Amino acid sequence: MAQQAFLNVFKFSSFGCGDFETRRLIMSDELFLCVHGHFYQPPRENPWIEQIERQDGARPYHDWNERIYHESYLPNSRARILDAKGKIVDITNNFEKMSFNFGPTLASWLKAFHPRTWGKIVEADKVSLKKFGHGNAMAQAYNHMIMPLANERDKVTQVRWGAADFRHHFNREPEGMWLPETACNDATLEVLSKEGIRFVILEPHQAESVRALAGGEWQNVAIGNVDPKRPYRWFSEEEPVRYIDIFFYDGPISKAIGFENVLSDAKHFMDRIAMAKVNDYPAPQMIHVATDGETYGHHKKFGDRALAYVLNVEAPKRGYGIINYAAFLAKNPPLFEVRLKKGEDNEGTSWSCAHGIKRWRAHCGCRGDGPANWTQHWRAPLRAALDWLRDELAVLFEKEGSKYFKDVWAARDEYIEVVLDRSEKTVESFLKRHVLNTLSPDEKITCLQWLEIERHAMLMYTSCGWFFTELSGIETVQIILYAARAIELTKKITGVSLEAEFLNKLELAKSNVKMFKNGRGVYEHFVRPAVVTPAHIVSYYGIGSLFKGYFPVTNRKTSIYCFDLTVLHFHHETKAKENINLGQVKIKSAVTLEEDAFAFCVTQHGLYDFKCFVKPLGEIKDFNQFEKSLFECFRQTKMKEFDELIHRHFGEKFLTLRDLLIEDRMAILTLLTQSTVEEMHKVNEETFHENQELYHIYKSIHFPLAIEFRHAAEQALSHRLLAATKKIAADNFNLKKAAHAYHLIEQAKLLGLELHKEGARTFLSEALRQSVNQFRRNHEAEPLKECLAILHVGKKLEMELEIREAQEDVLSLMKKWLTGKEAIPQKLSSHFQDVMKLAQTLGLSNESLKKMVQSETPLKGAAS
Repeated sequence: MAQQAFLNVFKFSSFGCGDFETRRLIMSDELFLCVHGHFYQPPRENPWIEQIERQDGARPYHDWNERIYHESYLPNSRARILDAKGKIVDITNNFEKMSFNFGPTLASWLKAFHPRTWGKIVEADKVSLKKFGHGNAMAQAYNHMIMPLANERDKVTQVRWGAADFRHHFNREPEGMWLPETACNDATLEVLSKEGIRFVILEPHQAESVRALAGGEWQNVAIGNVDPKRPYRWFSEEEPVRYIDIFFYDGPISKAIGFENVLSDAKHFMDRIAMAKVNDYPAPQMIHVATDGETYGHHKKFGDRALAYVLNVEAPKRGYGIINYAAFLAKNPPLFEVRLKKGEDNEGTSWSCAHGIKRWRAHCGCRGDGPANWTQHWRAPLRAALDWLRDELAVLFEKEGSKYFKDVWAARDEYIEVVLDRSEKTVESFLKRHVLNTLSPDEKITCLQWLEIERHAMLMYTSCGWFFTELSGIETVQIILYAARAIELTKKITGVSLEAEFLNKLELAKSNVKMFKNGRGVYEHFVRPAVVTPAHIVSYYGIGSLFKGYFPVTNRKTSIYCFDLTVLHFHHETKAKENINLGQVKIKSAVTLEEDAFAFCVTQHGLYDFKCFVKPLGEIKDFNQFEKSLFECFRQTKMKEFDELIHRHFGEKFLTLRDLLIEDRMAILTLLTQSTVEEMHKVNEETFHENQELYHIYKSIHFPLAIEFRHAAEQALSHRLLAATKKIAADNFNLKKAAHAYHLIEQAKLLGLELHKEGARTFLSEALRQSVNQFRRNHEAEPLKECLAILHVGKKLEMELEIREAQEDVLSLMKKWLTGKEAIPQKLSSHFQDVMKLAQTLGLSNESLKKMVQSETPLKGAAS
């Protein structure tokens, strides 16, 4: 009987945002709100493997992209709207109602590692496109290069790559483009307008003067007093009929969002926005703000929720129509034109440097954290070194590339399609359009290597490299990594080494940290050790193949980072605590298509002593005879002859665990220590079991446990808790069989112990996700009851389970019933109270649930 009540209450209660659902449709013709989020992370991939390595500062996550994803990108795609009691009344996709841009390199990462969330972002653009006729998404100049400091050629490629990336992800042409750090000058706008970009967003202080399009005197607005509620038009000096439109965001409100506590309360947030409204404004006014998108959730915890409440409740309630820039511009074209500040040497201005754009080329005083006496005089020589390298690479690219390409720079401009899709089909199609003649396999590789050189020659200008305080910071090291990769590839193709001169110039950049001295020291300490060669990849394979099932050892392919590895030959033998692997592999770069064949020999003495010898296969003479002799020595324990054979064929150099990437070392060490860890668990169990009486004596006399006893007890009970949790699951979450797990919690409390629950928490969270998903699909009572049981167990075990996905799935199901997209199944008739209990337990609105339970309205129209 409660099901129809559910429908009635859902329509008019806070659970479905009922009383403001209709308000969402109310759009003032005169008053609009647009919130823009610039979502961006610098590219963090190691350029030799095209993957992000583990970053300790981002713990407990693998890297900063992952951490910020969980704190901002994920929450904003599924933002909670809460009632006064903190209960969820709706879950909404903020990207459907905000203007946004994603940095292209971040977009590719999201698509690869979190496709579901990226899909919601792309879908949000489609929803807004359908609603407004213009999508919320904007493009961005490709890798966050400071455009006014770029040469003309790089400006053009950055815009073309940014637009192509946008088309790839959003399947439409971009209308607006975000300029990194809003750094802009007339030369930048000339390029943007030529490339068909309709508008940009700038900071108010970047405007110099304005006047009506109809003519009249120019009005000075250089102190930041440009009216931000309307768009402006900038006209080209080269071709006065060409133009681009500019929005100047509301500076004070945007600053308050980023640096004050405005987001701590949604109503306060809306009050701050409303202060910008002008009564009797002579035209439709759009109050718009722009900040780093990560402000909503990462920089400001729960900022995503404040934003959701403003966009869905407060703004519509106060008569604001939610809109995006392109939609507002289409209805309200500019009535005024604008001139921008020239900046020093006509370099332009930005939103994050009070001195124009000196932050990215000089010691200007703008900086991040760090000791007050640290300077940024390193910025100028760093840029000079990179400018020199860029120009040297360009000369070589034009000279050597013209042997293959019809137009080397046109090829670079379109290479983005290969960067976005490295399939054989795309590569062949690209080369067919751009090369002069049919290429040999080696020539194809050379062409791709040159284009990779040019890609890295742009990545090395990512703005973050200059933004912060110290030369040895991770952002600056990252751009030098890109430079080093370009230098390496250049030497490989031409034999010309640019490294020595580059380091001479880098040496002029002085570090604030004594141990590094200068840019050369930073290079030697951080950059050179980051280089990954094919030999490193083969070594990782060789050592990993000692462990059964870790890598394929027959004639099969496996992917390791951006390399495809094919096993040509493999021979393994073991004796006592000695292991040996001898093999041949073919390794191919998925990026440049370079291909090499290597022989490897891995020896393991004891548990941790690994030596991996690697050599190009063609340099191993009479491999078959070598293999036969080597294993004969191994079987007969002729270790001196064994070592001599290896050194004769492979040389003296070898790689060890220390030479592997940290990620790979951790994986191997986990395997190596698995049995040791299991033995330690047994020792802890025995210690705890045999001394339980002693534990209680300590407790009874209020004497602290010896640290050794405490550690053994905590480890033993934590291990038991995980096992007990898995046993509950094996018993189909029968709560009658959960007593043992509850007892462990009480036992730990009694002894004053702190259990490690993360393993059990992760296990229960995954079980909940699967059960909710099963219930969503089949609407059966069994998975429904399992969901309730899992949540009950989690509560009793005092664990905060991960319930985000469960909340979304249950609310989504209820919305489908409300809208009639799905009928309420008849088989849920006798279990509907459990459905409501599940929603309530997951933190969905209590008030609406109470009304449902109290209602006696009979069920109508339920599906069987």
